[in-house]
Amino acid sequence: MSAAQSHDHDTPAHETGPHGTGHVFHPGHSELHGITVVVELGTGELYVGRYHEETPAGLLLHDAAQFTPGASATTSAEFVARMLKFGVRTDHQHVVVPGAAVRRVTRLVEWSGGQ
Repeated sequence: MSAAQSHDHDTPAHETGPHGTGHVFHPGHSELHGITVVVELGTGELYVGRYHEETPAGLLLHDAAQFTPGASATTSAEFVARMLKFGVRTDHQHVVVPGAAVRRVTRLVEWSGGQ
């Protein structure tokens, strides 16, 4: 089975068009599933990781980096800029961020410094 085939069908599983984008579509998942996102919390803390799903417990991220204000000399903008330049440094293989604490979820490539 090629990467462009679904796991349970012999039909192409491309996201769009007859040839698709190369991105495999996962039925039943959020549009952010598999996308690297910045999750900002009301406390100023943030996570950068691969979005998996939202559960009653919160947002499940994979391979996530965590920024805590005051824990280092860097700002949140510098932290995210480093992730964009060098890739996500994994602090947590899996982390659930409580939904009530989330202020905003943004695709990493679209993040504008928390504005």
